[in-house]
Amino acid sequence: MTTGPKVGRPAVGPPRGGRDLGLEIRRVGYGQADALRLIEEVQQEYVRRYGGPDNTPLEHAMFEPPTGSFFVGYVDGEPVATGAWRRSRIVALDIPLGTASIAEIKRMYVAPRVRGAGVARRMLAHLEASAAELGVEALVLETGTAQPEAIALYESSGYTPVPGFGHYKNEPMSRCFGKLLG
Repeated sequence: MTTGPKVGRPAVGPPRGGRDLGLEIRRVGYGQADALRLIEEVQQEYVRRYGGPDNTPLEHAMFEPPTGSFFVGYVDGEPVATGAWRRSRIVALDIPLGTASIAEIKRMYVAPRVRGAGVARRMLAHLEASAAELGVEALVLETGTAQPEAIALYESSGYTPVPGFGHYKNEPMSRCFGKLLG
């Protein structure tokens, strides 16, 4: 029996050539205070970049194991990043990744004060590991053209373009990616 990923410790080592910020990643509830504060920050980022917040319908239960998980990353006790995944029935029908065991990455965000230090890459690796430990075989995500740094992160982490899906499926600025795990 597995106990899930080790939380409370760095998901992976420090970034190549970067400084080790001592990132601590904790699984939290979607409604936890630090999570809500960072979710509000990412929503403001979407307003700046796209002119409005992300309106994807989400429910707290989507991010509770075994159907999903929500994580907050901390540096020196301060919340600086979020990342989550949720299993998706609809996505598995639309995305040709060779498996029906697909989960969707949601709410990836890194506070501006720690960007460029490898926090996003470490959170992404943690999401992949925690999803795989609960039997997820592939991850998908949706981002947008106004987030070129996110697109670069996903592509450099092995994610490849997949057909559009979800709430923003038909939006011209939407870009979707997927990756088989393991």
